[in-house]
Amino acid sequence: MYLVDSNVISELYKIKNGKANQGVVSWSDNTETEEMFVSAISILEIQKGILMKERKDKIQGANLRDWFENKILPTYQGRILPISTEVALRCAHLHVPNPKSAFDSLIAATALTHDLIVVTRNIADFDTTGVKLLNPFI
Repeated sequence: MYLVDSNVISELYKIKNGKANQGVVSWSDNTETEEMFVSAISILEIQKGILMKERKDKIQGANLRDWFENKILPTYQGRILPISTEVALRCAHLHVPNPKSAFDSLIAATALTHDLIVVTRNIADFDTTGVKLLNPFI
């Protein structure tokens, strides 16, 4: 079972124009959708990115909004994991003795709490958390 980071979800957007990383495409094609989960933090990151794009490029922003609302949210419905008290407490331990990125720590804590493998390009952001990692980009 996997916790899909926002950079992997964003890469999946590129499939329709043939520009997606082939490792990500292969991983996605060979993994059951029901095995893929997303953190609420990744939903926040994607929404934030779309809001910023909508301000600069209305057409591309509208395309991203459509993809997000009509593909991503329905695909992961029921498999978007919240930041629970258990996740928050586990996340606090990841910051001591060395503080880390709040978002990455919350994603790592979510994966640790639910015993999931984080699927991400950004291995270095998670490598000291003890979470299992998979980089489909390589």
